[in-house]
Amino acid sequence: MNMQVLDARRDVSGGYKVDVSRGQRIGRVSSEWFSRPDDERFLSLGDLARSVRGRSERSRTRVVETALIHVEASRNDPERLALILPGADAPVTPTHWSFGQLASQVGAPAAYLRQLPAPLAAINLQYGLTSHRAEQIKTLETDNGRLELRAVTGPDYGRYLNSQPVSPTVH
Repeated sequence: MNMQVLDARRDVSGGYKVDVSRGQRIGRVSSEWFSRPDDERFLSLGDLARSVRGRSERSRTRVVETALIHVEASRNDPERLALILPGADAPVTPTHWSFGQLASQVGAPAAYLRQLPAPLAAINLQYGLTSHRAEQIKTLETDNGRLELRAVTGPDYGRYLNSQPVSPTVH
């Protein structure tokens, strides 16, 4: 592979110089950055690295059998659905992404299940988890003040954490 670096001179602060006359100004990028939640808005690479490293330290993965997952929802809160994973001390709340992965695992249309009240979606998801052949899945769980299920993958899935590419020790 042939690679050419064009004008990559470092300035005295150790960063790279940016030629602002090259490229274009896109206001949408700025507005998208401002509309992010505070925990997703970073002013420096160091801030980003600290945030994703902290999330990695508060995360864990484990392999569980799908038939042993219990789905629960409350009639009092039609928006809240939680999962009780085997060996877990507390329920875990799926993210939008992990809910879609779990629905796909049982062959249910995630977009349809998301439109249902949580108790009805829970019944359908539970049925899919217990009536399909039992499979092992790997979970990625993060404790960010509340326990979240961030990903559902195959048991042999290798994970590349967000903290790895932004680590200050990587050059």
